[in-house]
Amino acid sequence: MKSLYLICNAHLDPYWMWEWEEGAAEALSTFRTAAAFCEEYEGFVFNHNEVILYKWVEEFEPALFTRIQRLVAAGKWHIMGGWYLQPDCNMPCGESFARQILTGKRYFRDKFGVEPTTAINFDPFGHTRGLVQILAKSGYDSYLHCRPDNNDCPLPDADYIWVGYDGSEVAGHRTLVWYGTPTRGMIKGVLEDYLKNHADRETGLVTWGIGNHGGGPSRVDLDDINAIIRANTDFPITHATPEAYFAALRESGVERPRVERDINPWATGCYTSQVRLKQKHRLLENELYAVEKMCAHAGLCKLMAYPRAELHEALCDLMVAEFHDILPGSSVQPVEDAGLRLMEHALEILSRLKARAFFALAAGQAKAAADTIPVLTYNPHPFPVTTAVACEFNLPDRHDEEVFFDFEAAMNGATVPCQVEQAAGNIPLEWRKRCVFHVTLAPGQINRIDCTPRKHDKKPVSTLPRDDVYLVFKTATLDVHINTDTGLIDRFRVNGRDAFRPGACAPLVMRDNEDPWSMTVNQYRDVAGRFTLMSPEAGTRFSGLTLDAPLPSVRVVEDGPVRTVVEALMHYGHSFLALTYRLPKQGSEMELHVRVHWNEKDSMVKLALPAAFHDGAYWGQVAYGRDRLPGDEREVVAQKWVAAVSDAQDMAITCINDGVYGSDFPDNEIRMTLLRAPAYSAHPIGDRKTVPQDRYTPRIDQGERQFTFWINAGPVDERMRRVDREALARNEKPMALSFYPSGEGAPPPPGIALADNTTLLTTCKRAEEGDGYILRLFEPTGEPRNTTLIVPALNMEKSVALRPFEIKSLLLDPTRRTLCEVDLLEQPVTQT
Repeated sequence: MKSLYLICNAHLDPYWMWEWEEGAAEALSTFRTAAAFCEEYEGFVFNHNEVILYKWVEEFEPALFTRIQRLVAAGKWHIMGGWYLQPDCNMPCGESFARQILTGKRYFRDKFGVEPTTAINFDPFGHTRGLVQILAKSGYDSYLHCRPDNNDCPLPDADYIWVGYDGSEVAGHRTLVWYGTPTRGMIKGVLEDYLKNHADRETGLVTWGIGNHGGGPSRVDLDDINAIIRANTDFPITHATPEAYFAALRESGVERPRVERDINPWATGCYTSQVRLKQKHRLLENELYAVEKMCAHAGLCKLMAYPRAELHEALCDLMVAEFHDILPGSSVQPVEDAGLRLMEHALEILSRLKARAFFALAAGQAKAAADTIPVLTYNPHPFPVTTAVACEFNLPDRHDEEVFFDFEAAMNGATVPCQVEQAAGNIPLEWRKRCVFHVTLAPGQINRIDCTPRKHDKKPVSTLPRDDVYLVFKTATLDVHINTDTGLIDRFRVNGRDAFRPGACAPLVMRDNEDPWSMTVNQYRDVAGRFTLMSPEAGTRFSGLTLDAPLPSVRVVEDGPVRTVVEALMHYGHSFLALTYRLPKQGSEMELHVRVHWNEKDSMVKLALPAAFHDGAYWGQVAYGRDRLPGDEREVVAQKWVAAVSDAQDMAITCINDGVYGSDFPDNEIRMTLLRAPAYSAHPIGDRKTVPQDRYTPRIDQGERQFTFWINAGPVDERMRRVDREALARNEKPMALSFYPSGEGAPPPPGIALADNTTLLTTCKRAEEGDGYILRLFEPTGEPRNTTLIVPALNMEKSVALRPFEIKSLLLDPTRRTLCEVDLLEQPVTQT
């Protein structure tokens, strides 16, 4: 060994077994201690990242913050990493990672005048490959991490070149010792073991410092290190920074292996634990990026001032909620509650901004004709969206008599399918109505549906033809048979081809344990049972009905020109479940809603979709990428969609979700993981009992939970080319509102549009500095692509070429009417 670099840090979870106030208190104490040692010990350098901790110090102990600024300027305190915090590194979308970095680097540049070039994520449980391009386009050349270790994720060496989906590269290092030392006095033994076990390494790195609940350096450890440094005359051992280590590695010329994969898995249970946090996180991501697009459109058209400060506040809430012990569900219950409260705060901010932008963009809409109810729907996407739009509104008059109203609906002068369904409320009068429309929404603008009420003597009865034991649903595209003895789908045929084997949509119950991380397992294949159909009597009782004759537990509850809705009621143990199939009259996408009343322990619920083919590959969306997932081997993590793909059969089954991240694919069966039931922060240690054996211990995710999936099937090229846009549109939903416009003003020009049928616009927002706008494009299929970016408000068009999986950010200057490429830090890109 020619050189050894010591990286002193103090891993400090702002939330975990404690709430943020305790995290803030420990940050103050840890930073105060570290500052004193930086001032006392010559040559010692303390390293720390995470904006959130520095913000607490800045607010609660300004004198200490000033002291740290002086130490940074003197080179004694190193700002490492540069992110807002250490988030989970699998479940946030690619844009959320970009914002963690952009916000973090701007803060450290503004407060300390520095910009780290090595990204740090010591404690997150795994790392998506999509990070590589994000890092490379954010000014990073290297990445330092700890988990998962070599038992869970073998790598060819601790030092490697990490290659992204687009071919981007950063240098990676997985620490050979833990990122910290749990107690004082440990570093001497750690260093001695490292020098003994890794003497062959040309350049070495050891991370140290008391962590998890802060702590950092201690006097005994610093004295022991200095004694080892003085005693060692063979090569230098120095207090250093991550950047210094990677610079030495480059200078050494050592050839490093290339790693072209994600760095997973560890803690696969965290893909599902505390699912409410995951669903709320997805909703917040969706709302933030959709509202940004709406506000940017309104701002570009000079209809409203861009609410930069409010959006930043909501973004900060999102970034904190992505912390690697909040989003994964490994925290205690008070932190779960705090995470939900935090995201609700952000969602309330966004709901107000969304309304402000919506009403601004509704300018110029014509006044409603007499006896017509207008429904305005804003599509935030730069492409047409074909979807079922639901909107509730009141009839002009309340009708106490037993009559029924439906509507004739028109958009741009053409009739569109419309049906009335059960409203959210339960007032048995003809007054409050819920309408569902099948429409294709023009991109980046308000789309208007005019509804004319029609009066009937009574509501039509919803029904479907029966064939033996089946409810049979048939259109020109779909042929679906729902088994009335099981409540499951025995036929799902698209354009004459079977997508599933019989028994699709079965809710399986798997044996699990009390560990929310799943530290000792990475697959869940032991089937304990399954939810089965309730008897008519039990189903009627569960539905809260008092009838002379019980209802069947598989029944048609809605039917009309848009869709047929079938409900199936099931039970298992102490738990209950309602499956709702929404079968479209046009197209082949089925919407599946699952409502679970979950009361089991040490168990897991999976939704099973068995493919009709037996040679499938399993694919899923990841952060700014897509990947073939080893779902046949273990639990895997994906984002808005997964797909079972058979090239030989030219068939792909796609499953879009609204906040489910874990799944697997045994025997060509998609199994979406809905729920677990472990204890809070139940950490296995040897053969000790994890939870107390003398009392009731609360379990995660008990009670009612809801899930929505959009399931489709078709030829491989068609499905895999469309699924990313479909997933974005199902998550960043168009906003629909019944609103009677004044008729004043002129309609604004549409927002951004893209001329091709695949490219995504993941971001449209005001630039962090100046009056420009950032437009972020992404090529999601792995194929080179050309598109035309259209800005109607400025009468601009620009041809854009995208490499496979390329993230391309453009700065739109509305004054000069120019577009130039920038990186993820919004700095100009030097063309090569």
